[in-house]
Amino acid sequence: MSLNRNVPNKGDSREATTSLMNRLESKIRHLPTSINEKVVNSFGAPPYLAHYLHFFDSELRQQQAFLRECLPLQKTYLQLHESLGEETFVGDWFEVSQDYIDRFAAITGDQQWIHTDPIRAKKESPFRATISQGFFTLALIPMLTNSVDPEASVYPEARMVVNYGLNKVHFPFPVKEGKRIRARTRVVKLTPLKRGLEIVREVTVEIENSTRLACVAEPVVRLYF
Repeated sequence: MSLNRNVPNKGDSREATTSLMNRLESKIRHLPTSINEKVVNSFGAPPYLAHYLHFFDSELRQQQAFLRECLPLQKTYLQLHESLGEETFVGDWFEVSQDYIDRFAAITGDQQWIHTDPIRAKKESPFRATISQGFFTLALIPMLTNSVDPEASVYPEARMVVNYGLNKVHFPFPVKEGKRIRARTRVVKLTPLKRGLEIVREVTVEIENSTRLACVAEPVVRLYF
């Protein structure tokens, strides 16, 4: 008599292990060093888990060491951390004129009549006026937040500032031609890197005399020292 047993083959086992390691990686990467050490030293920790914990633990130690040794980075980190989550900047008003809208349309090719034809927009658009392109509002964020002024760097201690991207961006309400907008910012996350610092800001672009926001975005920049 033979027994029918469901014995996984080696391929299935390797696939399951890889899947588990991928899930663990995102969780383990940001664990404090003390927790990593306890897990690694705990009884019965699987060898591959110990390897991954030591890898991320080593990376974290390097980041912490550089943060201690690099005084410009340390100064920047402490200043930003002190006001983490709080609004720290309110910009000046900027008028979104038809000329600016037209020039952005010419550069990007976005020539929709809702942006570039004031006469038709007045007759057919529900807004009764032309509106700015959402990406134009987004492109204005560096200027609206004073992030590109060469005479007044937002991060004067950093050797180099790199635009790393956006976590999210939404355009809740359009900006009509002739309206004024401005930006408000707050730092929502700080992550030490091997040789620098990653900063996530929440930027809200408001429209003058309106309760609706033109844009809500989370720009990510990386500072190198």
